[in-house]
Amino acid sequence: MTDSQTFPICWPAKAIWQAVAPILPGFTVEVLPEMDSSNTELMRRFRGGANKPPQTAPVLLVAEQQSAGRGRLGRGWQSERGASLTFSLGLRLQPADWSGLSLVVGVSLAESLDPQTNGNAGRARIALKWPNDLWLGGLGDEQGDERKLAGILVETGSWDGLRYAVIGVGINIHAMQLSAAATAAMPAIPPGCLQEVLPGIDAPAALLRVVLPLVQAVQAFEQFGFAPFQARFAARDVLSNRAVQLSDGSDGTAHGVGENGALLVHTAAGMKEITSSEVSVRPVCRSTAAASTSNPEGAPSC
Repeated sequence: MTDSQTFPICWPAKAIWQAVAPILPGFTVEVLPEMDSSNTELMRRFRGGANKPPQTAPVLLVAEQQSAGRGRLGRGWQSERGASLTFSLGLRLQPADWSGLSLVVGVSLAESLDPQTNGNAGRARIALKWPNDLWLGGLGDEQGDERKLAGILVETGSWDGLRYAVIGVGINIHAMQLSAAATAAMPAIPPGCLQEVLPGIDAPAALLRVVLPLVQAVQAFEQFGFAPFQARFAARDVLSNRAVQLSDGSDGTAHGVGENGALLVHTAAGMKEITSSEVSVRPVCRSTAAASTSNPEGAPSC
């Protein structure tokens, strides 16, 4: 058993609570050593039970280890204690339009973890892949060298006219030792880790960086929608002007996102607005020949 699996992790729960509670009344921070999924747990609490009313207070739930982490479209999310940061933020939310929330979360996370590029100063190292992933590489000359850094899963529930949002985040902090089965099931995009951008950072330090800006971004989204975040997303958009393939079998060229957060794809049938509920999207490799050379299995490297 490795040190990261046995040593206690010192989480900055008090510092996070002190920063967030003034702008999010009733906010609490909870850290559990293990659970199936932090999103699943918060949705269970919201649904309540026969003798238990729904829990709707704002909460940050951190899971040191998840046994059944989930990504979008039901995909599994591999995590390891200390090597990953997995948490969910649950809160009441009543935006006029929910479109683009996962993109706003991505913008906030990327800017918190890659701050030197804010305001277009410098070059972004953390990119955003519509609708819910953070990537390392994939911008400019780095196309073809992408690694998946983080994933976002947003779920909502309704009760008695109230809407509750659960925003789940999984971030790779440093390289994990994956089992043979997990390695075999790994998607074409290999995992990257935050220490490639911020050497020496650990999960608690990453959590402290992201939570307050995330709450502020979500509150701004509730009031103003996605439009104010459109340009900030565009500055890190890994799909912009790239050939993409849609899971419905069509393909085209991505042309950014609209004010509602929909992906704009120019296809043979014209410009299409793609919403995350309809299809998934992946970029087409620039050179399948090069991909086959670098990947002995012959699978596309991107």
